[in-house]
Amino acid sequence: MTKVRLCLAGLGGRGRGVLGSVLLTMDDVEISAVCDLYEDRVAAAVDMVVEAGRPAPEGFAEYRLMIDTIRPDAVLIFTGWEYHTEIAVYAMEHGAHVGSEVGCAYSLEELYRLVETKERTGRQYMFMENCCYGKEELLATAMARAGLFGTIVHAQGSYAHDLREEILYGIENRHYRFRNYHNRCLENYPTHELGPIARLLGINRGNRIVSVVSVASKAEGLKAYAQKQDQAGKLPDSARNVTFRQGDIVTTILTCAGGETITLRLDTTLPRFYARDFTIRGTKGLYEQNTNTVFLEDVHPEAYWETAKSYQAFMNNAEAYEETYLPAIWKEVTPEVLAAGHGGMDYFCYRAFIDAVRDGTDVPIDVYDGATWMAVSVLSEISIQQGGAPQAMPDFTGGKWHLRPLRDVVE
Repeated sequence: MTKVRLCLAGLGGRGRGVLGSVLLTMDDVEISAVCDLYEDRVAAAVDMVVEAGRPAPEGFAEYRLMIDTIRPDAVLIFTGWEYHTEIAVYAMEHGAHVGSEVGCAYSLEELYRLVETKERTGRQYMFMENCCYGKEELLATAMARAGLFGTIVHAQGSYAHDLREEILYGIENRHYRFRNYHNRCLENYPTHELGPIARLLGINRGNRIVSVVSVASKAEGLKAYAQKQDQAGKLPDSARNVTFRQGDIVTTILTCAGGETITLRLDTTLPRFYARDFTIRGTKGLYEQNTNTVFLEDVHPEAYWETAKSYQAFMNNAEAYEETYLPAIWKEVTPEVLAAGHGGMDYFCYRAFIDAVRDGTDVPIDVYDGATWMAVSVLSEISIQQGGAPQAMPDFTGGKWHLRPLRDVVE
């Protein structure tokens, strides 16, 4: 069996989580080296590999030395957002394929550099957006491809996740979100919701995003949470008297060349339950993730007002469409895959990357996808600063977006 030799850069919660729950379950993966600025994280990752019955990987504190020493097949990046691009560029320039965890970007220049490096070196770059492999997202995409929703007009999604504790204790936990919420105000995490929508709408594959508009609410959630923690005697000194710039709710509207609109919402600093709000609206019907609901004009009763008085009439009725439209990877999913992080999405995403590296094929979520989705962060920050002024989305494909064939992550 040909094994893919991997180096891991960044061993915080996400890096060690993917290592333990996903990578160490794959027989065709060799963990050649691991890297982090913190020695305890390196040691913990090495121990995880050894405890799994694998040879101990080499440990490094500096990613350049790791790549130069190991010369791996691929590098997986799990660091703080600020370092994703520089590590990816260095890895590709030194012969390695790259799988980069999700996050935001800080400038359009760094995204152009990412694209240019991938094109010049011929290395693969995959943006590891696991939500593109979500069961509901793939079901709705297959139904849309079959025409059940008619012409798609609008889509929406959210990253709705109460992160107040993670952010407030970020210095103690060595987590990058603290400094980002302290210093910036933007749509800082758009890709969980945007990724599946962009794939469904054929963004960079016959369609493209042309403009970005963002507005932000005031920032009160973290301040109120800090006061509550202070009253309980739990406020860390690092968060005392800190002013966070990140607005509690950031609303972003994207317009597409095909005429569609997309609404995104960042909602991470107020009390709430988790949701991604993935919703597709077309001329014949809709899909709504939060209730797992399908509504089709030609199928459901015309007495909309009577049946729509309660979601109970439609709740979870999407399950009835799974036999026909759900991709095989979800029909055949095993308990082991379901346990491998985020209900199986992590496994499918990393399996796709490993397969592409091993087989020499193109990755399903490429550098043009990653650059476009991350550019939403850059442009939203500018739009907010300019009072919601529209910002033009660059064409990272260099005009090839209308020539690139439509491709789903699961074919």
